[in-house]
Amino acid sequence: MAEQGTQPDDGTEVREAIATGRATLGIELGSTNIKACLIGPDHAPIASGSHAWENELADGVWTYSLDAVHAGLQGAYAALVADVERRYGVRPTTYAALGVSAMMHGYLPFDADGELLVPFRTWRNTNTGPAAAELSALFGYNIPLRWSIAHLYQAILDDEPHVPQVASFTTLAGYVHRALTGRHVLGVGDASGMFPIDPATGDYDARMLEQFRHLAAAKRPGLDVGGLLPQVLSAGADAGRLTPEGAALLDPSGTLQPGVLLCPPEGDAGTGMVATGSVAPRTGNISAGTSIFAMVVLERPLTSVHHELDLVTTPAGDLVAMVHCNNGASELDAWAGVFGQFAAALGAPAEPDAVFGALFRAALDGAPDGGGLLAYNYLAGEPITGLDEGRPLVVRTPDSRLTLANFARTQLYGVFGTLALGMRVLHGEGVAIDTMFAHGGLFRTAGVAQRLLAGAIDAPVAVGQTAGEGGAWGIALLAAYARAAADATGQDAPALDAYLAEQVFADARLDVAEPAADDVAGFAAYLKRYSAGLAVERAATTAL
Repeated sequence: MAEQGTQPDDGTEVREAIATGRATLGIELGSTNIKACLIGPDHAPIASGSHAWENELADGVWTYSLDAVHAGLQGAYAALVADVERRYGVRPTTYAALGVSAMMHGYLPFDADGELLVPFRTWRNTNTGPAAAELSALFGYNIPLRWSIAHLYQAILDDEPHVPQVASFTTLAGYVHRALTGRHVLGVGDASGMFPIDPATGDYDARMLEQFRHLAAAKRPGLDVGGLLPQVLSAGADAGRLTPEGAALLDPSGTLQPGVLLCPPEGDAGTGMVATGSVAPRTGNISAGTSIFAMVVLERPLTSVHHELDLVTTPAGDLVAMVHCNNGASELDAWAGVFGQFAAALGAPAEPDAVFGALFRAALDGAPDGGGLLAYNYLAGEPITGLDEGRPLVVRTPDSRLTLANFARTQLYGVFGTLALGMRVLHGEGVAIDTMFAHGGLFRTAGVAQRLLAGAIDAPVAVGQTAGEGGAWGIALLAAYARAAADATGQDAPALDAYLAEQVFADARLDVAEPAADDVAGFAAYLKRYSAGLAVERAATTAL
């Protein structure tokens, strides 16, 4: 792969690739941004566009409206096109392939006419406890609160009036893909966060489907969940073509032409794995944003069921242990905003990246254990620690050392705290990890979050030049892989891990941080206090 941001001196080759439809487009709907990433035939990013958005708490439900989804898609695509025109003086009319990804899980139920029956319930909602507990016990398989099947079954338990009308349900990526192609399909990685997947078949687990049918029959006779779920597709499959309606949705100007090949829609966990080249056993990745999660590709099934771990798959269908934490870097972002306002009040305004850089660099000078401070980033409930609601907190003892360096370090530790608890469960299962790859905006400041994360999980952490590109680049790579598979007429397409290793990451430069002994010991001391301090967090959720 060419180095990120490198193009021929005058952009001629890139311009020609765009004009002739040989560039590939990926769009990811993240929790705070919808990002579009355009890559050239060498897989390097050549243009991007984004649209900011935020979830809303409506009637006690975390949601995004479909109007916001449509406006965000158009905004991100328009920003991408504007970037292309500015850089290369050409407006794209078609692409080699296109892919869509989004936040995993959640619940989008539709009736037979394709109308949404209730507002989109995102992964952030934690009202599905009874359903998740009952399904986990029935299946002998951990069903987290945010999984789509938990949302459906909770709606059944609550006898919600929309349930008899449900003709299909899907994830956000599945919804957008159907809007673009008319096909009710889902990539296996995203599908594995709706309902358990059998790695042997690459499809929904038949035994569990039958168990669910019997369970639901008492309240909803005849409900066939297998007929409601999207069709499962593996990476490289032809997932449909851009329809005229889909082209108009993305580009109301009419410049974008229908007929573009789409890859299977995927979740942000799967695109993070692809964007870091970590789809083979003994590899894993950590994605940090509004939520933070780790994906570790397993060599063998786990020996026990753990509520801290999801079992999902790579976009190729290989088994993955996922440590998903509802709360990520949002509280850190809020504190950075406060420091930015303070700088402006002093008459020295600074850009957000400069504020983050200053905080992160200060963290390196903090005490290895955070100096006695604790930070909880819980804006929402956190299933791993058994909290239905969250209260962001900074806690310290009278003899703690409140300095900027310790404060900054503990805010970063707070991002990694719950994740580290889940990673220790994996360690107890004897899961071996050669290297963890990190990506997301948290890792743009070189050597800080990466080093502290290595200490937190006691494993090497690698960051590549595309760490800031994230999932939009990952889904663009999956779209390029689908194009390569479609063009491999008469011969087998390479496996996804081989394709990434040989054609995308063969020449990639990685910065690897080994865990430092002081950081490992310091974070272990911090995590011990963090675990004990959860009593304070629980008390806060009842008192405030």
